[in-house]
Amino acid sequence: MPSDRTLQLMNRVHRGVLALSGGRFGWRVSGMPALELTTTGRRSGRPHTVMLTSPVQEGDAVVIVASRGGDDHHPSWFLNLRDHPEVQVSLAGGPKRPMRARVASPEERARLWPEVTERASNYAGYQRRTSRQIPLVVLEPSGGTSP
Repeated sequence: MPSDRTLQLMNRVHRGVLALSGGRFGWRVSGMPALELTTTGRRSGRPHTVMLTSPVQEGDAVVIVASRGGDDHHPSWFLNLRDHPEVQVSLAGGPKRPMRARVASPEERARLWPEVTERASNYAGYQRRTSRQIPLVVLEPSGGTSP
């Protein structure tokens, strides 16, 4: 499973590709739109931004996967948004938008998971590696304040 240091390095490299290419490369990864997710730290209260992908979008809602590469622990960004659901999202290089995060209900996950794994089969492999059920997070437009 990827270490925190490896995940941070991957985020830095991704941001570097975006910066060096002037945003021409890096906003699509494995056929999925990339996004910047800014959460509020659950302990620090400070904003934290990570690069993720979204295998599914439904209308204005964006679905992200809290896989952490199939690790047995949830990613930090997931723990942050679980405690502070008001987030900011920049999808595919667009403007930052305030959104509210929520974990997909069991019924939603049952409907969305096949679509997620059809578009990005690596998530099925991640689920097989861990005993935890990998959460799907739905990001929906919000009129509230964000980090």
